Formats: sequence, C-alpha cells, structure tokens
Amino acid sequence: MRREAAPAEADKPPAKDWRSRLRTARRPLRRLVILLILALIVEYLVIPELVLASRDLYLLGRLNVAWLIAGLILEAVSLFCYALLNRVLLPPEGRPSLSRLFRIDLSAAAVAHVIPAGTVGSAGIGYQLFTAEGIPGTDVGVMMATKGIGSTVVLNVLLWIALVISIPLSGFRPVYATVAIVGAVVLGLIASLVLGITMGEKRAARILRSVGQRIPIVGGDRLEQIVYQAAASIRRLARNRSVLIESLTWAALNWLLDAASLWCFIAAFGGFANPVGLFAAYGIANVLGAIPVTPGGLGIIDTVTPVLLVGFGLTSSVATLGVLAWRLVNFWLPIPAGAIAYVSMKVPRGTDLRAMRRAISEIFTRDSSERHQSADAPAGETPAPETPAEETPAEETPAQDRS
Repeated sequence: MRREAAPAEADKPPAKDWRSRLRTARRPLRRLVILLILALIVEYLVIPELVLASRDLYLLGRLNVAWLIAGLILEAVSLFCYALLNRVLLPPEGRPSLSRLFRIDLSAAAVAHVIPAGTVGSAGIGYQLFTAEGIPGTDVGVMMATKGIGSTVVLNVLLWIALVISIPLSGFRPVYATVAIVGAVVLGLIASLVLGITMGEKRAARILRSVGQRIPIVGGDRLEQIVYQAAASIRRLARNRSVLIESLTWAALNWLLDAASLWCFIAAFGGFANPVGLFAAYGIANVLGAIPVTPGGLGIIDTVTPVLLVGFGLTSSVATLGVLAWRLVNFWLPIPAGAIAYVSMKVPRGTDLRAMRRAISEIFTRDSSERHQSADAPAGETPAPETPAEETPAEETPAQDRS
C-alpha cells in the first residue's frame, strides 16, 4: 500500500509557495489600494470643491461663451504643440505624419489621466505606439526622455520667471520658497542626470541595464542602447542651435497656451486675472501635481490652483468655477478623445463596434497587464510583447499609413 501511495503523491502538483501566492494577490491588492486612494481624494479634495462651486452657480447666468470657446481652442493648440515637439525630436527618416503623432500623444494622455502613475505610467503605451509606426525603439526612448526632461526644465524656468516678476507686484508668499527649493532640486537632479549620461556613459548604461530588466517590453539591452544614443543625441542637440531653439519653443508654448486656456475659462466667469500671477499659481499647482500619486494631478491641481488664484486677487467663486471648467477640458476631455484617437489608429475603417470596444478596453488595461506579465517572468528576463491573433493591415505595414 505504501508503494502505491508514493506514485500517487508524486503525481500531485506541488503546492504554491508564498511567493507565487503573493504575486497572485498583488494585482487585486494594488487595484484596491488605488481605488482607496482615489476615493479619499474625491471625498476630501474634489467633493468640497464641487460643493463650493454649487453655491456659486448663479455665475452661469453671466457666462461668456466666447471665452469658453477661446479656452477650448487654446487647450487644443497646446496639445498640438506637444506633437510638434515630438516631430522636432524624432529623426526625419521614417517619421510619422503630424496627425499620427498628435493621436499618439492623445492616447498617452488618456492613459496618464486614468492611472495613478500619470505620465510615468503612460510611457509604455506611448513607446509601443511609436515603435508600431516603424520608429526604432532607441530613437523613441531618446525622444521620450529628452521631451520629458526638457518639458520639466522649461516649466520650472517659466515658473521661476513668473515668481520673480510677481513678488514685486503681489508680495512674497511662503509657498514661493517651497516651490523654488523643489524646482532647484529637480533641476539639479536633471543636470546630474545629463552630466552622468554624457560624461559617464558606460556607468550609466550598466545601471540602467540592470533597471531595464524589470521594465515590461523595454528590457535592459534597449535601455543600454538608449543611454549611448541619448548621450550622442544630447551632444548633437547642444551643437544644433536651430533644433534646440525649436524644441524649447514648442515646449514653452505647450505650457503657456495651457495657462492661457485657464485664463480664458476664468474670464468666462467674469474674472480677469493678472497673467503673471495666474502663471505662478498654474506653475506651482502643476509642479505639485506632477508627483505620481494621482492620475494627472487629480484633486491636487483642482484644489491648489483656486486657493493660489484667490491670493492673486480673484474671488473664490470665480476661481473655483474657472478652474473646474478648465479641468473639464484639460483633464477629462482628453480621456475620451485619446480613446477615439487610439481606435482610429488601431481599428480599420468599417470595422464593427465589437472591435472598437476591444481596442478601447485594450488601451486602459495594457499597462496593468504588462506589469502583471513582467512580475510573472523569471528574474533577469524580459517578457516578449504579445502578438495579436489577428493583425490589421495598418499594423502589418505601419510605414504605408501615416495619415
């Protein structure tokens, strides 16, 4: 009997160890934590703002529709400037059309406004969409890194200029010192990163190679190549003054037009803010909202901006309603617009609604599924990207469809 029992026991599958159980439970636990954080933000930050705004709904009676339309147009042009920044930073050979670059940015923005990691978490979908257009992965990585660093530097420089100008006009505020210190630290880290890449390429490549082994789809080899190519790209960008000036111009216009859109939405409710003070409030809120805690700074930008604008002379009612109206266009509208943009690139014309729903579901579940897939992969290995069962003609020959 004992001899018969031994083979039966050998046929039993081995019990799951604690690591596999933890890996299985990590995904629902992460979602639960994210939902809890979002619920707290909505409860203590968003709802109080909506309650305050509901008391001032009488201002809707004197709403200026022309300023609303102007704010909507400026927000769209601001997003378009970001696509132009992509176009400048990408190599001319095989570069997608401006229309596709704009739709890729919209798709990434939609993801950034849904997941808590913000623009950090949307990097995966942006990377895959760019490489699907036939752009080499190293070129995409260099472009995305240069764009993120450059945009952050431009925002902090513009904010510092606004703070220096606003101090004589509106007086000094304690938050200025905090923001100046945070900005100095950010710029110092960026300067150290650039110097580390350009002057210590081999060491930086080794470090990022080890980090890249844990990043889905990208991998250590690609990150190592990106470091070497980024060093060459930074040196080339420093030598090419015209490209550098054009890049800084589009990055600055992206921020300035977004702030101008906020000014128009406030003007729609009868408030005409000082442009310098408004940009100071806008810049401070965006620096704080860039912390990857909530999607797109949800609840942070919405509450910080009105408080700062009141300090620059606006009434609380006008500031609150103006910011909420602006966030409808700045934060919420890119979500459905980005989903539509993603469907327009992935689903051929004339396809049924089922394929469209599947594409919309894919854009918002891709990030979590990739992270789950990388967690299940053995240490030191990068999971291969999934190959769809059925590829559309546009995906088979991406270089032929740039419109």
